Amino acid sequence: MDANVKFSSRAHGYPVRRTVAGMATARWNDTIIASSDDTVVVEGNHYFPLESVSATLVETSTTSVCPWKGTASYYSVEVDGKTNADAAWFYPTPKDAAAEIKGKVAFWKGVVVTD
Repeated sequence: MDANVKFSSRAHGYPVRRTVAGMATARWNDTIIASSDDTVVVEGNHYFPLESVSATLVETSTTSVCPWKGTASYYSVEVDGKTNADAAWFYPTPKDAAAEIKGKVAFWKGVVVTD
């Protein structure tokens, strides 16, 4: 096991991984839009601290529901005049099982995340 990563399991059965050393980076349109050494990985998605995001995020009306995390809200990502609609999501009030992702945002829709 990588010494730089701590693992914990929750009652929901999904592994939660917090990166404690090393940098995770999110990139869209050849631009780094987020970078942090304090991400939480849930179901394969890096959740970045909101303050680590350098792109403009515009909240949309889109929502989705996860039975164990709660209701997700979405942001469109804006970089250099281009918009990637609903490319980021977050849980404003996550359920207790997902408390580690409060204040964090994850990406998809062509955003490439590396660690």
